[in-house]
Amino acid sequence: MRTFELTYPHSMVLNELPETVSAIGFFDGIHKGHQKVIQTAVNEAKDRGMESAVITFHPHPSVVLKKDVQHVKYITPIREKQEILQKLDVDRLYIIQFNKELAALSPQAFVDHFLKGLHIKHVIAGFDFSYGHKGKGNMQTIEEHANGVFSTTQVDKVVLDGEKISSTKIRSLLKEGRLEEVTNLLGRPLSVSGTVVKGDQRGRTIGYPTANISVNEEVLLPKVGVYAVKVLYKHEVYEGMASLGFKPTFTDQLEEPVLEVNIFDYNNDLYGEELRVEWHSFIREEKKFTGVEALVNEIAADENKVRRYFSA
Repeated sequence: MRTFELTYPHSMVLNELPETVSAIGFFDGIHKGHQKVIQTAVNEAKDRGMESAVITFHPHPSVVLKKDVQHVKYITPIREKQEILQKLDVDRLYIIQFNKELAALSPQAFVDHFLKGLHIKHVIAGFDFSYGHKGKGNMQTIEEHANGVFSTTQVDKVVLDGEKISSTKIRSLLKEGRLEEVTNLLGRPLSVSGTVVKGDQRGRTIGYPTANISVNEEVLLPKVGVYAVKVLYKHEVYEGMASLGFKPTFTDQLEEPVLEVNIFDYNNDLYGEELRVEWHSFIREEKKFTGVEALVNEIAADENKVRRYFSA
């Protein structure tokens, strides 16, 4: 998959671009609803003998349009989004920088520049996709703006248990630690990648060494607590338990939660290595313990729960 980062106005040359079938949307999470849109584009492209494309945006429009929003945490930051799209057999990814200039474009100007101008011959989007200044363009107006240059397909909402699958729903579930439901909506476990950094090394002294993982500040993490996780490292998958929290037994100085992972049956040095953590199930809330012995007893109980969870 080739990736192109574009700003307005872009400098792509129309006659140097292949004719493509493109899915378009923000696609945070690339959940089952998004996957239907993207897979429709991939299949349509194959049927037409064209390349498939995905057009997406960064950062989230709210960062640009809402004065009180400084940054947004993403279910799938750009890097993770690229990796997932690669696995979905997308040929080309266009990442359009969302800024005030882009937000001010009329719907017609947006279509002319970023759809016609990228040699898109068929556009596929969800029923609620909007574009152009104040979102005035939508799936009811896009045929008019296309003016015969490209055709379109609208993908209706994807429903699970009577409710629309949405990024908003997934964010709500993550706040509640409902990971199994998140997995069901995404079609895969939520995952986060990060580099192992040195922590206080206290885990080694109590028999539960942990990898302290520094993650991108743009990553949306689930609520604070203890979780059953899987860790992907150098094409191997390990089971383990993760603590995401403020370590209240030992300090009250932390402003952001720390991610620590105890990898079962693994004792090698991982400092500086990149790990991917898959979140599988919430085990318990974070607690403040009266001492180390009480903490160790609870961690041992956590380990038993996690091992039982994965064995089941």
